[in-house]
Order: sequence, then C-alpha cells, then structure tokens
Amino acid sequence: MGESVSVPLRYYHDNIEGLRVLLAATVAAGVDSFVLSSSAAVYGMPDVDLVTESTPCAPMNPYGETKLAGEWLVRATGRAHGLRTACLRYFNVAGAAVPELADTGVFNIVPMVFERLTDGVPPQIFGDDYPTEDGTCVRDYIHVVDLAEAHAAAARALTAATPGEDLTVNIGSGRGVSVRELIDLINDVTGKHIDPVVLPRRPGDPARVVASTARAAEALDWRARLTPRDMVTSAWEGWPGR
Repeated sequence: MGESVSVPLRYYHDNIEGLRVLLAATVAAGVDSFVLSSSAAVYGMPDVDLVTESTPCAPMNPYGETKLAGEWLVRATGRAHGLRTACLRYFNVAGAAVPELADTGVFNIVPMVFERLTDGVPPQIFGDDYPTEDGTCVRDYIHVVDLAEAHAAAARALTAATPGEDLTVNIGSGRGVSVRELIDLINDVTGKHIDPVVLPRRPGDPARVVASTARAAEALDWRARLTPRDMVTSAWEGWPGR
C-alpha cells in the first residue's frame, strides 16, 4: 500500500483500467456474477471498536482509493447490466495453503518479522503507547485458506441474488491480535525468541482495526476457521532459509 503513494499511476492503471477491461469482457461474455477482491484499506483509519460495512470509507493512499473506486465501478456495472456482484473487503491476509504457495515477499508484518529473525536481528514494534491492552496496535488477521473459502461462499450466495444486486462484505476473523502478541507468537512458532525493539510510532497507524463479521455470517454463511497460530505456522513452513 505504501508503494502506491510513489507510483499512483501504476495502481490506478492496474486496479481501475484493468478492472474496467475485465468487466467489459465479463459483460460481453454474458457472465452473470462477479466477485471483486477489495480491501479494508477503503476504510482508512476508522476510530471504531469494530469496523462494519457501514463504517465511512476514507482511504488514505492510492491503493485504498483504487479499491474503493473499483467497488463503485463493479456496482455500477452490475446495476447497468444485471450482474450479481460481491465486493469482499479483505483485512490482513496471512498464512499459506501449502508451503509451495507461501508468500515470501516482505510486504506485511509476518514475513517482515520472519526476515529479521532469520537475519538474527530484533523484530520492530512501531509504538507501544497506543490505547490498547499492551500499548501496541491491534489488527485483524485472516488466513488465506479462509479467504479462499469466503470467495467460494460469495459465489454460492450470488447464485440466489437478484440480478443487479451487490453484496459488500468484510472478510476478517473478528478477533484482534496486537503487534506484540503476534511477534511473541512468531517467536514461539519459529523457536527464535528474539525480543522486539520498540521504535516511535509511524504516522497514520490507527490503534485498532478489527472487522465486524456479522454480515459475512449472515449473507455468506461463512466464518473464519483458522487461528493466528495456523497462519504463522503455515507461512513459516514455506519461508526460505528457515
């Protein structure tokens, strides 16, 4: 997401123009359902205990902006052409279905901590004075396997939807895990046990972002099954040089 600030044209081209081309092909082919991979980044920095689908959207970077604009485009196309559509707002995705499919890119907290531990240096915590139980930021993590099952559930739900109808659904676990808790868990799973170092807060980090999953349970008959330990264990099994 941070990269989108420096290369916004790429993100708008890929996430908006690419989506427009795909939707045009979808309509031309007579496909009647469409599921969009959206993001909790559409919410920006919500100051709420649980983020619901009616929480105001205020994206803070081009990535979030393009995801929100993509939702608008999908819904408009659905209304105009009778597509049944679903916009799935992912929270923080982690884990791997199998080790061969593990994400080894260092772009989110789990591989970032893995990289530092395998290099023998302390993981980093940006701020420990937030209004949370242990002072570190709290986030909602969702296993990639649960995410895949949510897509299948959305596709099933759309078969019973009215043409032109849209489902907008948070895809998260509904449970918050603090940065310190997650690093402690990663240390335990990896057996590294390197204490983190605390650095100043990063600008723009909200204290808590956790999904309300009530709509997912009702509209999709779906709930996350896997735990943070499952996420870390499966990701570590595919980590190179562990």
